[in-house]
Amino acid sequence: MTGTTRSQVAHETAADLITLPDTPLTGAVVQLIKPVETPSVFNHSIRTYLFARLVAARLALAAGQDYDDDLLFAACTMHDLGVASDGPHTQRFEVEGADRAAAFLIEHGRSAADADEVWQAIALHTSTGIAERRGTLCVLVREGVALDFGGPMGTTHADALSDEQADAVHAAYPRLEMIRSLTDAIVAQAAKNPANGPRYSIPGEFLRERQAFGRTRMEHACSSSRWGD
Repeated sequence: MTGTTRSQVAHETAADLITLPDTPLTGAVVQLIKPVETPSVFNHSIRTYLFARLVAARLALAAGQDYDDDLLFAACTMHDLGVASDGPHTQRFEVEGADRAAAFLIEHGRSAADADEVWQAIALHTSTGIAERRGTLCVLVREGVALDFGGPMGTTHADALSDEQADAVHAAYPRLEMIRSLTDAIVAQAAKNPANGPRYSIPGEFLRERQAFGRTRMEHACSSSRWGD
């Protein structure tokens, strides 16, 4: 390589991998979520976007052509807004987060159709077999989340993320015991109102399992996942 070392190329590639979009909307989203989510959940939300972008590349989907990158960022990074500390906590967290995200997008000048697309992606991100059939944004958000869980939510696109890429993303956005932190937040939100954790929903089952066993099946599964947390 003339004038460029392999380490420089690797550094540039890693930098590209973790670079976030620099638009007014994405900046506003970060300002919204960072103060009200735990550092662990915030990092999970950012990683979900970075991993979803890799899934898009694996599927030969191009930003600006096959999906709107601002909307992908918004849906991925706000998908757990329902457990934010400043929320009303009166609905199951997926719906509450979807409602807040859709209202936020309308306030920032996006169309009702865009807001609804993001609403669906967030509301359905825990719904295996449904999200995958509701369009590109739903698929990418669901698969970005699945990659960050390291296996228990599915491994369809596991090879979209190499170990080296994962190391670069985790160095920039550490896991910080994400599974426990996020489960804590979901259980706390579900416990505030019976409507927040209906039986057989993710929040309802997390709450029931924590109360009955002290640990959810998801936490147990993730202890032997790709990331080991």
